[in-house]
Amino acid sequence: MSYSASPNDASGSQYPQQKDNRKLIYGILIAALVGTWGYIIYDKSQTRETVTLLETRILNVDSARNAIQQEFLTVSAKADSLTQNNIQLQGDLADKNAAIQKLKSNIGSILKKKNASDAELAEAKQMIGELNGKIDGLFAEIDKLKGENQQLTSANQQLATEKSQLTADKQSLEQNLSTTKTEKKQLEDKVDVASTLHASSIGVAAIKVSSSGKEKETSTAKRANMIRVAFMLDENRITPSGTKDIYVIVTGPDGKVVGEGGTFNTREEGSKAFSSKVSVNYEQGKATPVSFNCGQNEKYKEGSYTIEIYNNGFKIGQGVKTLKKGGLFS
Repeated sequence: MSYSASPNDASGSQYPQQKDNRKLIYGILIAALVGTWGYIIYDKSQTRETVTLLETRILNVDSARNAIQQEFLTVSAKADSLTQNNIQLQGDLADKNAAIQKLKSNIGSILKKKNASDAELAEAKQMIGELNGKIDGLFAEIDKLKGENQQLTSANQQLATEKSQLTADKQSLEQNLSTTKTEKKQLEDKVDVASTLHASSIGVAAIKVSSSGKEKETSTAKRANMIRVAFMLDENRITPSGTKDIYVIVTGPDGKVVGEGGTFNTREEGSKAFSSKVSVNYEQGKATPVSFNCGQNEKYKEGSYTIEIYNNGFKIGQGVKTLKKGGLFS
């Protein structure tokens, strides 16, 4: 079945034909959807990039912290060795070591923080450099002191060796000196003994002195006023010239010493009383005659009178004089 066009078709319908907007709406919706997904994808991409940047930053921070931490551990080990190997640090060295330990503590406090800032980590790194410098400086001073100490030790050992040698030399000298002194003393004793004078030609006479002063030798006790002793000091080439003290002991028949001269010390008999002390001007190597009188206030008794002569503590001569009782007219 066919239809023919109406005359009104060429000019249009009486009512306007309704437009179809569905395509436009679909297009807009599709565009909006695409834009939304695009934004979501873009936003996700930005978020992922931010996360990546944050992760990278965290990784970098952790890496920097780990590097600083490792550097700090290395420097700390050096600092600890100061205390372990040099326990007896004193004075200026002890003060420097205390400063090092304090700086080490400050660095450790920063590194213990979980959320330490970049500025704090930078400060820690700067302090680690300072700490390292202080430790190296202190080690250098310690090494210098150790070197000086070794030199002093070597010098002390040298001095000890020299002292030991000097001590040995001193002991040897002292021993030699002691031997020399002993030999000198022995020689002096020999010279002393050898220089003792000797008396010879000893003569003892009883003398009667008259009221006019005239002297006459007698052999009777009751007529004697004094006893005269005469002897010769023999020549001696060792005895030096000078005044020599001669002690004479006159012992009567009763065993008592005639006179009151005092006492003197002998070499072999101890202290003894003497009758007279005679000072003789002796000339070395020459015989010297000696004569002196020995008197007493009491009358002389009959019997034997012993005369002993001493010089230098030794008995150098002896003589005897016997006085008789005598007769009525003697």
